[in-house]
Amino acid sequence: MTPVDIPHLTGDLPPPEWERLAVAGDAGHPPRILILYGSLRPQSFSRKLAYEAERILQHLGAETRVFDPAELPMLDSVPADHPKVQELRTLSLWSEGQVWISPERHGSVTGVFKNQIDWLPLEDGSVRPTQGRTLAVMQVSGGSQSFNVVNALRVLGRWMRMVTIPNQSSVAKAWNEFDAAGRMKPSPYYDRVVDVMEELMKFTLLVRGRSDYLVDRYSERKGATEARALAAAAAVVEPTS
Repeated sequence: MTPVDIPHLTGDLPPPEWERLAVAGDAGHPPRILILYGSLRPQSFSRKLAYEAERILQHLGAETRVFDPAELPMLDSVPADHPKVQELRTLSLWSEGQVWISPERHGSVTGVFKNQIDWLPLEDGSVRPTQGRTLAVMQVSGGSQSFNVVNALRVLGRWMRMVTIPNQSSVAKAWNEFDAAGRMKPSPYYDRVVDVMEELMKFTLLVRGRSDYLVDRYSERKGATEARALAAAAAVVEPTS
């Protein structure tokens, strides 16, 4: 594996131990993690944090993608076959885990971030682009530390039927936490980001390959059985002339 440049790691951060997680093999590929961020500003701190998270995940053995929200149209302003919409949905289907990062604006997530989530349907035919995937949530703030955004992201993750990990990160005064090259400075905030990415990797290894079973619902099985019974009954009824 190609070494990743993460100079602020001073302690031991080995890749997850497959056998301790009772993971049978490697599923033929590294864990696939999609990272979404919520700002279009040239000096976006959520984007900088996204790429810092990506480096840590790559160090831990993940395959990563960072989605660029630029040129993603507002929800329902274009058909769903728009190339940028299809790119986002394809990446979500590709992923086994996701990282959501948004700045705090007016006490909540930004419109740029929410627009990305709104374009991901709860269901597309029989396919659910987010169900059963793991999720880590993080936020950046221009002022003092806040947890408004990570709390809101958890609500969104629950609606999208994702497995949101317990840990989270809120980076206060983000303008002071990155150097001129856009790299995050060593600090307790940085250490927490490492914690969150490490935990996401472990939960992703635990969940992937089992997600359909883990999020399987009694009520949906019952509904499917009733629907099949109705379809079968309709099939035996002769149409009247």
